[in-house]
Amino acid sequence: MKKGQNKANVHVLRIRGSDPVDCMRYVVVSGGVLSGIGKGVTASSIGVLLKSMGLKVTAIKIDPYLNSDAGTMSPFEHGEVFVLDDGGEVDLDLGNYERFLDIRLGRDNNLTTGKVYSAVIERERRGDYLGKTVQVVPHITNEIQEWIEKVAQQCSDGSGDKPDVCVIELGGTVGDIESAPFVEALRQFQFRVGRENICFFHVSLVPVIGVVGEQKTKPTQHTVKELRAAGLAPDFLVCRSSEPLLPEVKDKLSSFCHVDPAHVFSAHDVPNIYHVALMMDEQGASKLLASRLGLSVPESRPQLDEWRTMAAKVDNLDKDLRIAMVGKYTGLSDSYLSVIKALQHAAFNAGARMNIDWVEAEYLEPEQLTENPEKHAEYWAMVKEADGVLVPGGFGNRGVEGKMCAARYCRKSGKPYLGICLGLQIAVIDFARDVLGKIGANSTEFDEATPHPTVIFMPEGSKTHMGGTMRLGSRQTNLQTEDCEAFRLYGGEMKIHERHRHRYEVNPEMVEELEAAGLRFVGKDTEGERMEIIELKGHPYFFATQYHPEFKSRPNRPSPPFVGLIEAALSAQ
Repeated sequence: MKKGQNKANVHVLRIRGSDPVDCMRYVVVSGGVLSGIGKGVTASSIGVLLKSMGLKVTAIKIDPYLNSDAGTMSPFEHGEVFVLDDGGEVDLDLGNYERFLDIRLGRDNNLTTGKVYSAVIERERRGDYLGKTVQVVPHITNEIQEWIEKVAQQCSDGSGDKPDVCVIELGGTVGDIESAPFVEALRQFQFRVGRENICFFHVSLVPVIGVVGEQKTKPTQHTVKELRAAGLAPDFLVCRSSEPLLPEVKDKLSSFCHVDPAHVFSAHDVPNIYHVALMMDEQGASKLLASRLGLSVPESRPQLDEWRTMAAKVDNLDKDLRIAMVGKYTGLSDSYLSVIKALQHAAFNAGARMNIDWVEAEYLEPEQLTENPEKHAEYWAMVKEADGVLVPGGFGNRGVEGKMCAARYCRKSGKPYLGICLGLQIAVIDFARDVLGKIGANSTEFDEATPHPTVIFMPEGSKTHMGGTMRLGSRQTNLQTEDCEAFRLYGGEMKIHERHRHRYEVNPEMVEELEAAGLRFVGKDTEGERMEIIELKGHPYFFATQYHPEFKSRPNRPSPPFVGLIEAALSAQ
């Protein structure tokens, strides 16, 4: 055992089909120059390469913001809130990890400044520090290191085994004041676990400037200088650029950033994100990473072969499909990232190229015909010309009437429709208004005085505290009959486990009347009180779920409700 290594955290690392080696490995991915540079996809792709070596991989995302989690953040500011099985509301990058690595993470796999400081303050209040002055170093940095070590040991693939490698993504940009305690903690952590058991990838930008397309290295030089000043030396550089890095550019980066030329990887633009892992592997990343961490690369890697086949399949789709996404955060696609991925998974598994038309729901409303006639016509044309319509989740009353108009159009015209969470609720409200004749039917979220409360606040919810008070995480849905589309889509399963995130539900007192009029509640919770799935018999595809099926979609195992939408949309062409 190396000096500085923590005995309590050493366990046998087993490479499938080879001899065991000694202990846990860590791969840290940081970023420089600007945010949104692709650290999440890079970290996930590194995980793919490690998994293809027969290793069990887990992941941790560090977010330096003071929020405890992403649950109360606006989609406009932070993108979607990704929900985990245990109800954790986390950063969307954990969705990338789960999709790429086909694993299931927990709330503790997302580490935030808010969580760290809350834990340290709680310890201080209990008297755990024995009267010492509590400081960033060592108390905050120790808490971060202990958190990482604890979470890295937790099984993420359902096997019950400890992971072999933990990929850690440091959010934000190196040099941000918010990131400083985490950078210092990682500086200390490399000696705690042994420098040979941890390696550092730094993702940077190499912009292409001018008519001749000169690749500029200065931004990367500066961000690496800042990283080294903080005590972290990158073992590998992943350089984002529109074009492959030229050999002389790699040599220059190597010289000025103190990194071996072979360790400078070009992460240039590719046809789809599944090529990133393959591109890195072709540049020797698997062998170099294995050598750096004392691992070995098996001669046969069927998982990587399957990944290569999938990437090629996505490049060679022979059909086109158009889905109208009727939402309220359409200006930022990250707000619906998991929905987009689930659509793409279902489409390319059916051999189709997904094209999404972003429809601003509020412009579908009748009054917009006079107030904004051009946008009203433009967005309605998108809905009518699409092969299918999807209404995703959301909060607040902006655009809900427009979503109801879209649901009504699909219900009456036979256009394939998939509603998720709010997309189910507005479909039920519209049915109550249009079919049952309940004028003014609504959700109490949008109209507390509605004469026909069709959707109501869940009794166990909180109206005073927002964070973590919704119905969250994986819950069981029981199908009520085999004679339904859901039974077919879920492969004959009568019990379904999907993830939830909602405060409101269909009013149980109205279910009998709605069903008598033809709306089928084919899926309910284990008590039979909460409505989980609706269908319309005789409709090509009118399907909605209270849960969020997009969170469990995988590239090679698309979400069943999305599969149903794509099947119906292709049939309608």
